[in-house]
Amino acid sequence: MKMAVTEGQRLCSISAVLAVLLGLLTISNGGTCDEQVPLILWTSEGISIPSQSPPAAGHIVGQQQLASYLEKALNVGPRNVVLFLQDKMSIEDFTIYGGAFGNKQDSVFPNLEGALMSSSSPLVLPAVSWPASNVVIGQLQDQLETSPLYMDPETLSQLRLNASSPALLVFRLPYGIGADLMSAKEILSGNDGVIGQVLSIMKTQSVPYTAIYTALQPSREAASLSLESDLGGGRSLLQTRGGYREKGRQREKQRRIEEEKTGIDSPVEFKEDENICILFWAKRLVVSILRNGQWNDHDLTPSTFGKGIKPELHGSSCDKTKSKLTLNYANVLGHSSFKLIFAMSQRHYQVSARRWFTLDAVELEYDGTKAIFNGSRNIYAPAEYSYRCESVTSFRWPLLVPRSSKDPANQWKVSFEDIQIQGFNVIGREFSYASDCAGFFSPGIWMGLMTSLLMVLVLAYGLHMIMQLHTMDRFDDPKGPAISVPQTE
Repeated sequence: MKMAVTEGQRLCSISAVLAVLLGLLTISNGGTCDEQVPLILWTSEGISIPSQSPPAAGHIVGQQQLASYLEKALNVGPRNVVLFLQDKMSIEDFTIYGGAFGNKQDSVFPNLEGALMSSSSPLVLPAVSWPASNVVIGQLQDQLETSPLYMDPETLSQLRLNASSPALLVFRLPYGIGADLMSAKEILSGNDGVIGQVLSIMKTQSVPYTAIYTALQPSREAASLSLESDLGGGRSLLQTRGGYREKGRQREKQRRIEEEKTGIDSPVEFKEDENICILFWAKRLVVSILRNGQWNDHDLTPSTFGKGIKPELHGSSCDKTKSKLTLNYANVLGHSSFKLIFAMSQRHYQVSARRWFTLDAVELEYDGTKAIFNGSRNIYAPAEYSYRCESVTSFRWPLLVPRSSKDPANQWKVSFEDIQIQGFNVIGREFSYASDCAGFFSPGIWMGLMTSLLMVLVLAYGLHMIMQLHTMDRFDDPKGPAISVPQTE
C-alpha cells in the first residue's frame, strides 16, 4: 500500500481509529466496559467542523457531557442527522471484528472506516455510559427541535431532504447472536452494509449531514460468548461449532429454568406494524365496586399475566404522540363486557427542555358506561423511559383521582401493585430505564430526620444548662464564724 507523507498518514490514522484507539482504550476500561458503549460521530465529505478533544483514557462520558459534545457538533455542523442506533454494541465488537491486529482484510466495517477517512473531523467516544446513550434520541430531538423519523434505506431513497430544515433520521440496526461465534460477525457486517447504503443515498442527494453510530446497551457478554467462563480456556477454542451450539442450548435451557423459578411473568405487549410499541406489567391488578355499602373486589391478574395467557388487546393503538392500551375482559363483577384502558400521551415541555410522557387517564368501560380516573398530574416520566411504581391506587395515597365528583369512577376503586408501563420509544421486548415514582423523602427518611432533630434539641438544651452553672466564690469554714451575707450585697 502506497503511503504518502501527509494525506496518506492522515487517512491511515483515521482508519485505525476503530481498531487501535478503541483497542488501547479497552485496556484502561477493561474492568467496567460492560456498562459502556462506544459512540462515533462524523460529518459528510467536504464539511468541516471544529474538532473536539476526545475524553482521556479511562474516562466514562455521562449524559451531560454527551449532550455537550452533540451540542457543539450541531451548532456549527449540518443539522440533518443520520443516527445509526444498534441494539447492542461494545468496544470488543471493534477489537474482535475490526481487524485490530493487522488483518484489515478481515474487518467487517469497511463502509464505516471509509466514512471516517473521508470526514475531516471524526469524533470517537469509546466509553459512553449506556444510560446516556439510551437517551441520545431525546437529546438530539431537543437540540434539533424536531421529531425522529424511523427509516430504512428504501424509504430514504424516496425522501427529499432540505439542508435548511433539520431532520433526525433514525436507522435501527439489529444485534443478536445465535449459537456460534460467527453469527455476530455476520450481523455486524450486514449492519455495515446498511450504513454504506444509507451514506450512498445521502451522497446522491447532495445534502450535508452529521452521522452518529452508537447503541442502546453494551454487548460485551453477548459478543464474547462468555469466553472466560463458558469456553473454559484456550483448548475450548479448538472445539467445533457443534460444541458452541450445544453450549448455547444449555444456556437457553438454564435461562428458562431460572425464569420458572423466579415466577416472573412476561409483560403484555401490543404491536403496531409488527413492532412492539406498548409494554405493560404489574404484579397485581385489582378493581373494586361499591354495592350495598360494601366493596366487591375482582383480581384481574390471572386473566392478564401468566404462562399461556394472552389478553385481548383490540381497541389499542399507538403513534408518536398518543398511545392507548385496552385490556378486554369478560364477566367482571357481574359485567359481561369489561375494559381496562390506559391512555397515554407525550409532548415537549419548554420548561424542562425535553419530552415527557404522561398517563393521562385510566378508564373502566363496562356495558356502555365509562369510569375515568385522571393520572396526568402524578404519573409521568421522560419520553425515553418507562414508568414504574410500587403502588398506584385511587384510594390510599391516590395517584389516580376521579375525573369529576359525578363521574362513575367514584363508585370504583383500582389498585395496581408493582406496575411498570411504557407507551413510547419501546426498543425490542424490554422496558427502557425506569423512572420510579418513589420520592426522596420517604416516611422512613422523615422519621430519621425528626428523631435526629429531637436528639439535637435535647443535646443543645443540656449544653445550655451546663453552661449556666457557676462556681461558688465563697465557702463556709466549719471552724470559724459563719459567713454572713448581707441582703444588700
